[in-house]
Amino acid sequence: MTPLVSRTSAILFLLAGAMALAVYGRLYVGGPLPPGSEMIFEFRAQRGVAAAIVGICLGVSGVLLQCLFRNPLAAPDVLGMSSGAGLSVMLWQLGAYYAGLGIAQSSVDIGIALPGAIGALLLTYLLAQRRGTVEPVSLILTGVIIGVVAAAAASLVQQFLPDRGVAAARLLLGSINEELRWRGIITAGVLALGGLAFTVWRGRWLDAASLSDDEARSLGVPLTRLRLEMFLLAGVLTSVAFSLAGPVAFVGLVCPHLVRMTIGPRHAALTMGAACLSGIMVVGADCMVRLIDLGSGRLPLSVMTALVGGPILIWMLRVNAARMRTAV
Repeated sequence: MTPLVSRTSAILFLLAGAMALAVYGRLYVGGPLPPGSEMIFEFRAQRGVAAAIVGICLGVSGVLLQCLFRNPLAAPDVLGMSSGAGLSVMLWQLGAYYAGLGIAQSSVDIGIALPGAIGALLLTYLLAQRRGTVEPVSLILTGVIIGVVAAAAASLVQQFLPDRGVAAARLLLGSINEELRWRGIITAGVLALGGLAFTVWRGRWLDAASLSDDEARSLGVPLTRLRLEMFLLAGVLTSVAFSLAGPVAFVGLVCPHLVRMTIGPRHAALTMGAACLSGIMVVGADCMVRLIDLGSGRLPLSVMTALVGGPILIWMLRVNAARMRTAV
């Protein structure tokens, strides 16, 4: 075993252990568990496991999107996928209301968010193309615009719901769903771990896909098939995360970068590391949300991840800029 492989394995082991400790520590956020508090234990355990699953989904999605578009700033929230999922949910709520089916108060099936997430990503890709190529800056700007428009459309749809969509708006706040049950969590966990395993399995293809198209094809990589797989899997994982917690910012953007700076660009290791670090970030943010009580209500999870992820992203950009100046 080479020193590099040994170092990478050690870092991945530490990240996996840290995520497990974060989930375990979530059981005690809010005070120690008194005797006979099985319901409190179950509630905290559900939130901890759900938060870890959200992190895994967003971390793997970030890796897939950054490889798919060869753009280090690609992420589910940046490319409008989270907002698209929210619009899909609001449209489904509106249709269900007028069909007499009622509206969901705080939960949503994965399949309801999936069309919006994939649709937003597809629209972003099509609009960002110029003569068959996608410029990195155009992709990000188009994704941001699609996200803003989708979020505004979701807010408009809310106005046609009962009580102006106040109850349905809980789905768009970006917080761990408090009405989750183990059945839904297990389903989401299976999808998240399946997506993680599939991405790790495709690690060598993803390494080649990060090169030019000609180089990737010369290595025997079926780019069309691989890109379709990445496209669909990123949409599914984003929808899983949205169904558990709504839109969560910066996780899928920041964590893959931090791991890449630490263990390098090999996608098998990068995917596992990004999944673990993202899980740690989301579980940690959820713990902070529980601990910080402003009196008027708790902060949304997405606010906490933005407060943590934003400064980290600025720091990473400064570090990369300094490295480029040194290289020159």
